[in-house]
Amino acid sequence: MTQLTREEIIKKYENGESFKGLDLSGIDLSYENLKGADFSGADLSEAHLQNANLEGANFKDARLSNAFMFGANLAGTNFENANVSEGNLQDTNLEKANFKNASLFHAKLFGVQAENTNFENANLETGRMKRSNFRNSSFVGANLSCAHLERSDLRDANLDKSNLSGAFLKAAKMENTTMEGANTENLSQ
Repeated sequence: MTQLTREEIIKKYENGESFKGLDLSGIDLSYENLKGADFSGADLSEAHLQNANLEGANFKDARLSNAFMFGANLAGTNFENANVSEGNLQDTNLEKANFKNASLFHAKLFGVQAENTNFENANLETGRMKRSNFRNSSFVGANLSCAHLERSDLRDANLDKSNLSGAFLKAAKMENTTMEGANTENLSQ
């Protein structure tokens, strides 16, 4: 099967069609409005989604490894069980997004707005998460080992039962943050 072109994808979106399970690896959808689109189970590895409006989109079980999403609007988006390893989400809006059980291994999350976001049981190992807003977010059971959270806002966040071993939290805002049962071995504050 031949891969869809950018124009064909836009046409399918305008017709209300789903992208569920499709191979869209390497596609460039930068600056497009795909609000609420269904990409569940799709392969978007190495896709370019820079500054795209993907608010409320569904990426459940999708593959987004090495995807470039710099500056995208991902508010309210569902990434449950998605693979976003090595993805670039710098300066994105992730407010109220769901990353439950997602893999964000070594992902770039610099300067993201992720207030009220769910990272329960997500793998954020070695994630680069500096200068980000994670206020009131849940990291229950998440793997944050060796993650870089310097100067991030973690006020009112729930880090219970998370793995923070070797994580960097220098100058992070931690007021009212809970870390009950968290692994804080070699934590750098």
